[in-house]
Amino acid sequence: MDLLRIALANIRCPATPEESITLAAQATAEAAGKGARVICFPECFVPGYRGGKSVPPPDPELLERAWSVIAAAAAKGNITVVLGTERVVDGALLATALVIDQNGSFAGFQDKVQIAPEEEGTYTPGNGRRVFQAGAMTFGIAICHEGWRYPETVRWAARHGAHLVFHPHFHEAEPGSYRPSSFADPANTFHEKAVLCRAAENTCYLATVNCASPGSPSTSAFVRPDGTLLSYQPYGEEGLLIADVDISTATGLLAARCRSVS
Repeated sequence: MDLLRIALANIRCPATPEESITLAAQATAEAAGKGARVICFPECFVPGYRGGKSVPPPDPELLERAWSVIAAAAAKGNITVVLGTERVVDGALLATALVIDQNGSFAGFQDKVQIAPEEEGTYTPGNGRRVFQAGAMTFGIAICHEGWRYPETVRWAARHGAHLVFHPHFHEAEPGSYRPSSFADPANTFHEKAVLCRAAENTCYLATVNCASPGSPSTSAFVRPDGTLLSYQPYGEEGLLIADVDISTATGLLAARCRSVS
């Protein structure tokens, strides 16, 4: 066995950009204190997801300061951070994930490539995919909509050596919607069932992470490479979901046998 402890920050949606920085730094320190070597945050956690939310206009200076504060927490805790955030590139706003190494240095970004229709006009699609390293684990990132609806985003990472693919997302309850109490409840939406498929069809771990909110239609969870559920966070309950994953079982076998994706 080759175990690595990972934390998913299933914490409340930040009320302000400043609170997002505070919450992210606190969660990073808490995860490190519990022995986690990697922590992942929901989509655009810093400064906050803009879909239907009152978030101030993009502020590159605030983002730089936020990344610096969280990088300091990563270095202090000796933990890798996968931070759901945004960035401005040539005047365009991109939803992205910033990977911060355990020494506090920036490993790079994975931008959201597949933008949901309702996000058009807010975020601009990024380009390209990459994998990252945390100790012995290689990992990829598929952000929200692209991980649920575009299987090739997860398969690309698995075919490029990813033992685990992080899936930061943002998903709040709609008025009158079904309120689940168990993961992938048949009465619920397709989203969590898709997460099980992404792991099984690629023989890799899938770690999906959402904010905690009342009636949340999806929650944070770890899925094994055979598509079975390892663990999940109770719906709407704020806290860290922590699991020890055995990366030796993430062979990428089924992803490697697919000839339609480079």
